[in-house]
This record gives sequence, structure tokens and C-alpha cells, in this order.
Amino acid sequence: MLAVIRYTVPAARAEEFAEQARVILGTLAAQAGYLGGRIGRSVDEPDLWALVSEWEGAGFYRRALSAARMEMYPLMTLMINEPSAFEILGTNP
Repeated sequence: MLAVIRYTVPAARAEEFAEQARVILGTLAAQAGYLGGRIGRSVDEPDLWALVSEWEGAGFYRRALSAARMEMYPLMTLMINEPSAFEILGTNP
């Protein structure tokens, strides 16, 4: 399962956001079912960021969100309200 949480981050908050996003990834990485994660920023729209993680299943992801909610709270106002959980239907080995 792939999780993509997108954020709109003003340039003045980019450094603060990146630091907090690393903390969030660290908390997520400590949770059961975590397979990997990344933080990225759009090359075309520098205010658009993404926190991407991969999970063994949706249940693991949802429980991990509960565990990370305190770290995620400061960035909630920057989060884009949209679905974030995606079923993986294909891969390229």
C-alpha cells in the first residue's frame, strides 16, 4: 500500500517543514508494517511537497497515523485534504 500526503508549504516555512517531515518519517518508520518512505518537493511548483510511504497494508498505515498524530499536528494546516492511501496494482522489478 502506498501513502501520499501532499502539502502546500510557503517558501518561508520550507526548512521548518522539511525538519518536521523528517521527524514524522522517523516515527512512521518505527511502526509495524512500514516498508519505506520519502519526502519530496515538486520541481515545477516548489511550494508543493509530498510525504510518501509504503506499507504492508492499509491497517498498518492507519495505525501508524495514530502513532504519528502529535508529530503531524503542526503541519496539518499545510496538508492538502485529499485521499492518501493507494492500493499498489503493479510494480516493475
